[in-house]
Amino acid sequence: MKTNNLHLKSIIAFSRKKRFSTSAEVKTAQILFISTFPPRECGIATYTADLIAAIRKHFEQNFSAEICALENDKAEFDYEDEPLYVLNTDKPESYSLNLKEINANKSVKLIVIQHEFGLFKNTESKLIEFIANLAAPVILVFHTVLPNPDAMLFKKVRDLADTAQYIIVMTCSAVKILSDEYGIKKEKIQVIPHGTHLPLEIDNELLKKKLHLTNREILTTFGLISESKCIETTIEALPRVVEKFPNVLFLLLGKTHPEVYRQGGEKYRDSLKQRISELQVARNVRMVDSYLPLDLLQTYLQLTYIYLFTSKDASQAVSGTFSYALAAGCPVISTPIPHAVELLDEENGVIVPFNDSKTLASEIIKLLDDHDLRQRISLNVIHKITKTNWRNSAISHVDLFQKLTKNALQFRYKIPPIELKHIFKLTDKFGMIQFSNLSTPDLSTGYTLDDNARALIALSEVHIHGLQKKLIDLLEIYLNFIAYCQQPDGSFLNYVDVTGKFTDQNYRENLEDSNGRALWALGAVISKKQFIPERLINLALTLFDNGINNVKHIHSTRAMAFIIKALVADGRQENSELVKLFSHRLVQMYLHEKTTNWNWFESYLTYANSLLPEALLQAALFTDNANFKEIACESFEFLLSRIFFDGKLKVVSNKGWQFKGHAEKAVTGGEQPIDVAYTILALEKFHSAFRDKRFKVLSINAFYWFLGANHLKQAVYQEETGGCCDGIEETNVNLNQGAESTLSYLLARLAIGRILH
Repeated sequence: MKTNNLHLKSIIAFSRKKRFSTSAEVKTAQILFISTFPPRECGIATYTADLIAAIRKHFEQNFSAEICALENDKAEFDYEDEPLYVLNTDKPESYSLNLKEINANKSVKLIVIQHEFGLFKNTESKLIEFIANLAAPVILVFHTVLPNPDAMLFKKVRDLADTAQYIIVMTCSAVKILSDEYGIKKEKIQVIPHGTHLPLEIDNELLKKKLHLTNREILTTFGLISESKCIETTIEALPRVVEKFPNVLFLLLGKTHPEVYRQGGEKYRDSLKQRISELQVARNVRMVDSYLPLDLLQTYLQLTYIYLFTSKDASQAVSGTFSYALAAGCPVISTPIPHAVELLDEENGVIVPFNDSKTLASEIIKLLDDHDLRQRISLNVIHKITKTNWRNSAISHVDLFQKLTKNALQFRYKIPPIELKHIFKLTDKFGMIQFSNLSTPDLSTGYTLDDNARALIALSEVHIHGLQKKLIDLLEIYLNFIAYCQQPDGSFLNYVDVTGKFTDQNYRENLEDSNGRALWALGAVISKKQFIPERLINLALTLFDNGINNVKHIHSTRAMAFIIKALVADGRQENSELVKLFSHRLVQMYLHEKTTNWNWFESYLTYANSLLPEALLQAALFTDNANFKEIACESFEFLLSRIFFDGKLKVVSNKGWQFKGHAEKAVTGGEQPIDVAYTILALEKFHSAFRDKRFKVLSINAFYWFLGANHLKQAVYQEETGGCCDGIEETNVNLNQGAESTLSYLLARLAIGRILH
């Protein structure tokens, strides 16, 4: 059996190596995934391929992911790359043969088995025996967890669970069932939600026209079609919906399930067609009879007004199609399977009874009639489901793999390439917009000097072949914004609204930090005179000289640090006295606050802490002052002891600052990208000055915070958009991708690139 499915082929090509490779390509360790696998058209096959692809995309490994493909007597497959093993679940002897081969392969360090009762229905006892005798540790992934077991089912699940070292399920309700009804210890079970793909950024109206969907209110369901999906519930609801919304269109996306087709052909699909005809709603239904490639499926979902999930199987633990619809931001109406009950409430979607077309019609009409409600639900759903994307699923799996193999399998995050598309998106002709709703810039929030200064610093460091003209255009925008904010006395205002007016906030706040940051940005531009047009360098010099003449009165700790960095970047020796002035002020603050257990400049640790020792080190190198260097090193070591734990970074939380003489608060969350970025910039400077490998290791570990090495085990940088989330809280990532966080990530990414090269 062959397939032309582009999505599945692309997954295979990305996630598989050739079975027969040269000795140089062979890895010393293997994780063996026992699962259905593409081109088999099966949700579990796609799930496994997506998981492996995500692990390979986001991690460097010392192992290879191998496949033991599940087949049966009715279906064999032509794989684009041969699996290492093939297990025929209809043949008991296939278990014995594979057991012997797998145990003889000493490279196999871990085995992950995707379990669904239908896959092993004829040989479940052989599967239990097979798992019990595998030499490598086993993780068993239960895709279905059935409640209210009879004696036979109870024994079967317990025996399976007893053979595995760990169990993965996809919902909290599944944990409760396994614990309460099967007596399986909770500590043996881990919840890793079904992975999802992040939505595409598309032009909805253009694509609606291309797909002949213009002026249609779109309802959608997708997946392999079978009676269990109870699609007739929607068909029966359509006449009432069409009466109110005559342009509604129900998209039924997906081919008939292969097992259903083998047993009865298109009997079920034909019955749906007949009922559509009887109800005279043919104009309002479109069947797309194919297994859609991912990009086309995502397009349909993002054009969808309401996603309908009408399964009649009350025990269906989880649904990949349901997860994908939520990830696309679809408002969902669902029957009450456990997965839906766990995720949906009045803020996130709608639950309707099984086989209830009347209620379904009413809820469809209600949502179609209220655009604002749909938008609100869509936004809520995206905030709730994004944490389940395949990258985060890969992070959770990798964490478990390392735990189970006692770190015999080593994983390192891959450093993403530099991506500027969100920077371009946030920037208009006037400057960089302050905030975003998710990845969409929110122009109503206006602009700040702070963000445009950060943008100028970061973009002055970027050198990408082919983008020189665009990068210079950006630098000119940010530099002109700083010029716009400079006042006649050389100082700067910070807040500008969408009309270009300076807001009242400028006159209520201390703007010393903003002024210092602006000067740092100007110094950064001046230091890159070999790459930047002379007209921009001259403007930066003029603004810098106007600003630096009015700073001696500044005593804000971080503002002084910014100014030191600005003066060092500018590089002119005539400014060395100013460097010494601000450095001596920092030293006096340090000596005033220092005690036996507190080596810091202030009586508290708050935000942007790393900036202070870094600036003092730069001053030491610029002025050759040994005292500056000693205090820079002493204070930095103190700070590192407060923010690194077992090599992992946890910056000071904005929900629990640390105070001298007070016990540290155990605060989770409130960590922001800007603090991580400043930490990496400081580590880079200390590594450059002392060539101490420890600083390099810590800087890499700190950068991993953006990629998932944080208490949530979730990525903060969004590779698909090029934006960075605004921070991590106790239980969630703040998904809005504003200017400060995105520029902080870029500054950190540029620094880590310099450190590694």
